[in-house]
Amino acid sequence: MSNIWKSVKLDFSLVKPYVKTICFTMILPVVFAVINRSLLTGISFAMCFIAMTTGYTFSVTEKNSMERLYGILPIRKSDMVIGRYIFIIIMGFTALIFSLITHPVVLIILGESISMFDYISAAATGIFLFALYTVFQLPGYYKLGSIKGRVFMYIPVAGFLITLLLITRIPVGESKLLFAVIHSPVLLMLLAVILVIAMYVVSISVSIKILKNKEI
Repeated sequence: MSNIWKSVKLDFSLVKPYVKTICFTMILPVVFAVINRSLLTGISFAMCFIAMTTGYTFSVTEKNSMERLYGILPIRKSDMVIGRYIFIIIMGFTALIFSLITHPVVLIILGESISMFDYISAAATGIFLFALYTVFQLPGYYKLGSIKGRVFMYIPVAGFLITLLLITRIPVGESKLLFAVIHSPVLLMLLAVILVIAMYVVSISVSIKILKNKEI
């Protein structure tokens, strides 16, 4: 476990030069929430933006030829992968908490009402979307690297646009199951957490397998 946290700390040190960019990434979606007057779309946009920064650690490692350093570190490849996933999840969780605090405050100041259902549904959607983006991005970066795998950076953009399309096109009440989930914040959050855990388990397993088959 200690080796996993060492890997997390190493990733934190790698992204230090990008702290200002990441902070700007978390602030910009506030403008989107104001324009649309919607907490759900604001949080979705925030998670899309923060997911686009997940390639920083891979980019720094590749540009500075740090593969050899990782190769001589007394850390198992599985620990390295789990550590990076934990680091990415911490980034996403931090962005989500920041957005769940700032977006409602700004919207309330503008006269919008935010119910508990709005708050929980936005949180659940943000958690699910961030996981959905990153579970595909990280194995892609491990497989192709940050340069060749740059296409994976645009997965959040495509996902965000699809999400907006679904939000505006799916009629609520058309499906009894969808109706039950949407009108039960607890069930919605529980479903999101279960799906996120399952997706990350599969994604981590794939990434570990990819890394073990590569020479670093």
